[in-house]
Amino acid sequence: MTHSTLLQRRATVTRKTKETDIELMLCLDGKGDVTISTGFGMADHMFTLLSFWAGFDCSLSCRGDLHVDAHHTVEDLALCFGQALDLALGDRKGIARTASARVPMDEALADICLDLSGRPFLVFRGQELLPPLIAGEESDLWRECFKSLASGAKMNLHVGMQYGTNGHHLLESAFKGLGLALRAAVIRNRDSILSTKGSLD
Repeated sequence: MTHSTLLQRRATVTRKTKETDIELMLCLDGKGDVTISTGFGMADHMFTLLSFWAGFDCSLSCRGDLHVDAHHTVEDLALCFGQALDLALGDRKGIARTASARVPMDEALADICLDLSGRPFLVFRGQELLPPLIAGEESDLWRECFKSLASGAKMNLHVGMQYGTNGHHLLESAFKGLGLALRAAVIRNRDSILSTKGSLD
């Protein structure tokens, strides 16, 4: 085992604006130890699922302008989570890079397919299945969440909600699947960067 495989891939990100104040620590080679407090319970729940199913250790606190709504809080914490993932991956040498997953949640099913390519892109399908409001917030908030996450992580992310009638279940299926896909994609199983051009950007 080389020295590099012994090093834990971790990153810390802070963000302070007039809208949010965020502190985040992420370790990719963790045990699924997660502590998340954002003031918006649905975000706590979804990012706890994501981190736990990915096997990441994550400590995240966010104080946002929830008196307005949860938009800035969710958008910014997703951006910071993605940035921490990007930093922890470094040059992405040796990672599996691509992965997909699907996790059923009762009647709901979502597909996740991703590529840690260094180029952000989001495809989000099935939004029409979501109710207009989830946890008191407009459901479009979650498209913005995935968009910010993909942007921060420099990840090509495809989220496809296939069927379901409960918005909570659909999102839970998507976030669990995203966690599983990330768990597989960040695994280091080769010596070189998985790209014929020799770099990811």
